[in-house]
Amino acid sequence: MKKFRKVLDGLTTSSPVNPGGSPACGSAAGTPSAAPTPRELEIQETLMSEHFQICKTVRHGFPYQPTALAFDPVQKILAIGTRSGGVRLLGRPGVDCHCQHESGAAVLQLQFLINEGALVTACADDTLHLWNLRQRRPAILHSLKFNRERITFCHLPFQSKWLYVGTERGNTHIVNIESFVLSGYVIMWNKAIELSTKTHPGPVVHLSDSPKDEGKLLIGFESGTIVMWDLRVKRADFRIYYDEAIHSVSWHHEGRQFMCSHSDGSLSMWNLRNTAKPFQVTFPHGKTQRDGRKESCKPILKVEYKTSRNSSEAFVIFSGGLSYDKAGRRPTLTIMHGKAITVLEMDYPIVDFMVLCDTPYLNEVQEPYAVVVLLEKDFVVVDLTQSNFPIFENPYPMDVHESPVTCTAYFADCPPDIIPVLYSIGAKHKKTGYSHKEWPVSGGTWTVGSQTYPEIIVTGHADGSIKFWDATAITLQMLYKLKTSKVFENPKSGDVGRSGELVEEDPYAVQMISWCPQSRIFCVVGISAHVILYRFSKHDANTTITSLEVRLQCEMEDVISPSDTENTPCYSDPSGLSPQPQPPSPRSNTPDSARDSIPCLKVKDRMIRMPPGYQAELVVQLLWIDGEPPQQITSLDLNSAYGLLAVGNCNGLAVVDYLQKTILLCMNTLELYGSADPFQRLTRSPRKNRQSTSDFCMRGLSNFYSDSKKRIRTSYQSLTELSDNQVSLDLERSKSPTSDHVNGHCTSPTSQPCPSGRARVPGGPEGPRLARRGPGRPPFRKAQSAACMEVSLPVSSLTEGHSSRRAMLQQLHGVSMYSHDEHHITTYSWSERESRENSFSRSRSSSVSSIDRETKEAVTTLQFMESYGRKSDPLPTPCLWVGTSLGLVLIIPMSIPMDEQERQEDPVTVVPTGTVLMLKGSILRFSFLDFGGALIHSPYEVWRDQQAPGDPDRPRKRKLVNFSPSSSQEASGDCHLAVVCSEKQAKVFLMPTQACLYVHNITESSFVLRADVVSVCNSVCLACFCANGHIMTLSLPSLRPLLDVNYLPLTDMRIARTFCFTNGGQALYLCSPTEIQRITYSQEMCDNLQEMLGELFTPIETPEAQNRGFLKGFFGGNAQTFDREELFGEASAGKGSRSLAQHIPGQGGMEGMKAAAGGVVGELARARIALDERGQRLGELEERTALMMSSAETFSKHAHEMMLKCKDKKWYQF
Repeated sequence: MKKFRKVLDGLTTSSPVNPGGSPACGSAAGTPSAAPTPRELEIQETLMSEHFQICKTVRHGFPYQPTALAFDPVQKILAIGTRSGGVRLLGRPGVDCHCQHESGAAVLQLQFLINEGALVTACADDTLHLWNLRQRRPAILHSLKFNRERITFCHLPFQSKWLYVGTERGNTHIVNIESFVLSGYVIMWNKAIELSTKTHPGPVVHLSDSPKDEGKLLIGFESGTIVMWDLRVKRADFRIYYDEAIHSVSWHHEGRQFMCSHSDGSLSMWNLRNTAKPFQVTFPHGKTQRDGRKESCKPILKVEYKTSRNSSEAFVIFSGGLSYDKAGRRPTLTIMHGKAITVLEMDYPIVDFMVLCDTPYLNEVQEPYAVVVLLEKDFVVVDLTQSNFPIFENPYPMDVHESPVTCTAYFADCPPDIIPVLYSIGAKHKKTGYSHKEWPVSGGTWTVGSQTYPEIIVTGHADGSIKFWDATAITLQMLYKLKTSKVFENPKSGDVGRSGELVEEDPYAVQMISWCPQSRIFCVVGISAHVILYRFSKHDANTTITSLEVRLQCEMEDVISPSDTENTPCYSDPSGLSPQPQPPSPRSNTPDSARDSIPCLKVKDRMIRMPPGYQAELVVQLLWIDGEPPQQITSLDLNSAYGLLAVGNCNGLAVVDYLQKTILLCMNTLELYGSADPFQRLTRSPRKNRQSTSDFCMRGLSNFYSDSKKRIRTSYQSLTELSDNQVSLDLERSKSPTSDHVNGHCTSPTSQPCPSGRARVPGGPEGPRLARRGPGRPPFRKAQSAACMEVSLPVSSLTEGHSSRRAMLQQLHGVSMYSHDEHHITTYSWSERESRENSFSRSRSSSVSSIDRETKEAVTTLQFMESYGRKSDPLPTPCLWVGTSLGLVLIIPMSIPMDEQERQEDPVTVVPTGTVLMLKGSILRFSFLDFGGALIHSPYEVWRDQQAPGDPDRPRKRKLVNFSPSSSQEASGDCHLAVVCSEKQAKVFLMPTQACLYVHNITESSFVLRADVVSVCNSVCLACFCANGHIMTLSLPSLRPLLDVNYLPLTDMRIARTFCFTNGGQALYLCSPTEIQRITYSQEMCDNLQEMLGELFTPIETPEAQNRGFLKGFFGGNAQTFDREELFGEASAGKGSRSLAQHIPGQGGMEGMKAAAGGVVGELARARIALDERGQRLGELEERTALMMSSAETFSKHAHEMMLKCKDKKWYQF
């Protein structure tokens, strides 16, 4: 516990700051500015480095790019492998575990050790891994790396410890699961086929043992060759040579026939009695043409052949096989049951499927009850027990990516009543038609941990939808869905001022969200420069949505003068009307002048019926100005107690009174400073020959979001290494961009220069002009996340088509980026190709020497708070803190009527004072502390249902909650501390003196993407996520470093846009386009994580094999067993080749445990384990002994009864 002594009296100036915003006192934590100390303040900080540790908790969503599927029919656990080397294990709701191979190689195949609590994975780097699932966090026990052969197929028989591994060369190797070493028994491809065969059979695509005889192995080669190999005598029983390539093989449970799927869309049935030719060949989807031939069909990639007790007809289930002439048909799963053929169309291509059966024994009637279908972007389970084959309702949050996620918000320790209310509203809109049976994947156990509190995750999507998720106790469940597009009219091509160019694919994409859980007021910022304010109600409402239009404009090319009317503040009168549009300028005779003073979207102007839930009340839209689209909104804040809403972009700031539906303030950013502007900005000459931007800006979202599969990976490389020939060397001198990438802010002062019009070459005022799109602003419509970043990437013209319109929107596809040089403009494109890695680089120069070339300043963050607008203020008043992209902080005081009636009628006064604080880099976050170090929350209004029926003569009054100072600061008056964090540094100011108490330079080589003041262990700290992947925490108020971990080695745009912190030491980000990764940086939560996770393995007795009866056994119906240990063991087969495969012990194996355990503690632990195992074995022995005694007594009783019955009979009477 450390005591910090700070000055309270006599501080009238802040710490000295150099012109670049860096502190003169350095960056050491705990370094106060020099000042007299007449009175001292003692602040006790309880947080230490021991309280922090980075750890992944759980991953939600659909596994990105799935490749393989497996199911344990006894444990009822499902496993999904992915292209990035991940393995997702799913059981009952709450049992959800993610594992990752360190190599990152794609998972080719998964094999459960049924009811053993283990899993075998085969990866694309030709390595086999054995995972231990008997612990809450699975670990690798063994690995086996093949050096000379590529793995193509694996098969593990039920209750066997020998794994068959087929390779690309056509050989079959055998691996001991217990020791994970190769057996000397090898089936070479040249021994499997006939010697007279002149061609190689191809890779092994199938391995399975005969249900009738485990000593015979069926080997399928890609070329169409099938071999039944007798493991005992080491020779082939029969060989089949078929003309078509084989994709899969499935046995009948009796072991007398099997079915193959082929590349020509056919299914062939083979009988073991006659293998010369198939006894049946069918083309399920192929029609006979006029010439008698079957039409060509697509390959059948997999087939399952299952029998049922209740029906004499078997189930034949396969994927693919459609005819080629039906272009555009969706992928299908076909279910053939007798003569009935059912074709199930899927939304996405089928990766794999499995038929779930009652028994794990292959030689018994399978009795299928469900089909698990793994699609590229979905997961479906079909009920086979009903004739209409309904699907099961998926209990997992697999639809996070239903529309691409564009922003996220994480709220921990929410009001306890908000989750039940949202769930009750959302339950009314659930889909119907699901199967009434229980979810078949029901393995594992999970209980709610002892330390739980309400948590909500909010996701914004590209289609304008908002989803609320219950994230309590590391689970994720859908609560409520809100569609913001319902507020607007559908754009029509014939509308005046809105041509067909405005009909875009995703004009409602959510860019930012702000939510007050206490007042239940919700704000959404859309990509079309609009803000929607929602209120929550439990009742229906018929209402009209109020629309306000804001004209934010920045014309810095023209000489600024007091008579310039275009940049004067716009105050609205109390009547609720928005400011009148400015008169058209002489330039408005251009073809784009028809798009002046219109919003991008049209709000519904009629009475609308709104269902219970969130109901739109107000829409604020930025207007087109002189044919130029409005810039994206970069910052947002609302305060329910004040009834105010503030929005900002790179043009300026607007403050809206949503109670009176009026615009209070509409000003350019520079006008907020008044005479306190710390920079000398050069004015521009009037622009000439302006070109239209409408054709480019409104081209459609497809310019930025393509239907092709995309991936953006970002790394930090030099901008000059990636630049095109067009990029000038002057980029090195350009001002660094300062965007907020977490919320999709577009705030860079360098990549979005305000100057528009004629570009000048240094050294000559009449230099060559460049054709510019409009005023030099990038098109706002698709920039969505960090559109202002300096990007220089090779343009890829290769795109991968996708037939579905709902193809996933991932990242930005093409962005027009403008460098800050005055004499060139370069257009770059982001193309997300899976085979290419794109990079971005941001110049982070903190110098402001180039400020003379930068005249536009973006508003990057806003915060309403009870604070001091001036140093001389005796008491705190409602204020708006404004942070800009140049590292400047402005404090705007407001005068708000306190009486409720006056608040509804009298105007709110907003007067900028010119108060300026300075930091390095773009401002990201504000927060406020009292003198006890406790966080001061913004005041709020207690929620009240305005649509609830009641007495109209006695309306419900507003109930406001203001946070008073703690007792520790009563002696110090109403002073408080302000925490300001930018991309480069953090500062703590004493208010109202505005003295800088602490300064800490967070990073020099990188920049902060996200910063939040959060509560951890009953205290507060500043949490930062940097672009180089580091996660840092700083103590408050001393800004002492507590944690600095290189968590993510590579940061891409998706993570930067969606990363967010919350209270309780938790954070989340979108680790892939379909998955949400939750992490914790709290040591306490890391210690309790084992308790919160679910158990994957539960002890279950393996079902016994059915007794098939005397007659079936006599006539060869029973399966023949043999001793695999005798055939494949080292004693008979010898050791496998060491050069072929290398054994790698895993960290979760016994070797690692023995190495880790040492000394007396390790010996005691081993002794205790041995005693537990001995006691368990003795218990099992006692149970078996009792069972044998009971069996013996029963046998003796039956024998005595038989003896008495037959005692007096003659021999001929038997």
